[in-house]
Amino acid sequence: MADNSAIEWTEATWNPVTGCSKVSPGCAHCYAETFAERWRGIGGHPYEQGFDLRLWPARLEQPLRWKRPRTIFVNSMSDLFHEEIPEDFITAVFEVMTRADWHTFQILTKRHERLAELAPVLPWPANVWMGVSIENRRFVHRADYLREVPARVRFISAEPLLGPLEGLELSGIDWLIAGGESGPRHRRVHADWVRALRDRCVAEGVAFFFKQWGGVRSKAGGRLLDGRTWDETPERVAVLA
Repeated sequence: MADNSAIEWTEATWNPVTGCSKVSPGCAHCYAETFAERWRGIGGHPYEQGFDLRLWPARLEQPLRWKRPRTIFVNSMSDLFHEEIPEDFITAVFEVMTRADWHTFQILTKRHERLAELAPVLPWPANVWMGVSIENRRFVHRADYLREVPARVRFISAEPLLGPLEGLELSGIDWLIAGGESGPRHRRVHADWVRALRDRCVAEGVAFFFKQWGGVRSKAGGRLLDGRTWDETPERVAVLA
C-alpha cells in the first residue's frame, strides 16, 4: 500500500494482487510491467516474480488500518477482474472495501466481460467507484458493460488515449479521465482527441480530468489543455460520524 500516490487523480494505492497480462493496445507499454520486471529474480523483493500474477492475502486488510479517509486506487499493479483471480478473492476485496467505508476506492479494468459477469454477485457500497479503460474506438463498448454495473460512480480512463473515441456513449458515466502515454516508446496523443472528449463531457455534465500530455517522461508535456488544467472529479461520499 502506498500513501501519497504520484497518480494525479488518486491519493493512495492498494495492491492485494500484482501482475497482469496484455489484452488490448493500451497494454503494449504497460508502466506496471516495466517497473515489476526490473526486479525479476531478485530474491525477497515483492516483484521477484516480475509481472507474473500473484495474490497477496496478507494485504487484504491494509485499508482497515488507515484511519484517515483516503481515495485509494485498487490494484494499480494489476487488474482485479483478471481471469486468473479467483472469484472468492475478488469477493474478499469487495468485503474489505465495504467495511472500510471511510475510504473511497477506485477500480479500473479492461476485463469488461468478467466485470459484467461478477457484478450481480458483488456488493456495491457507495464508496466503491468502478471504471473501465478505453484507449481507442475499438473498445468503446466497454462503457456499455460498465453501465450495467450498480456502482454509485462509473468512470472511464482514456489513458493512454490512442485515437478518437468515436461512438462512445457517456450516458450513465460520471467521470472521464484522459491522458497521453509516457515512456521511451510512447505513442503521441493528438490534442483534437482530448478536446473532443472535454467538449462532450462539458456538454453532458460529466466530470472531466486531464492527467497529462505524456512524452518520454510522464510530466514532460505538462497538464495544460487550452491554457488551463482540468481536475474535475465526482464528489466523495460523506463520512458519517
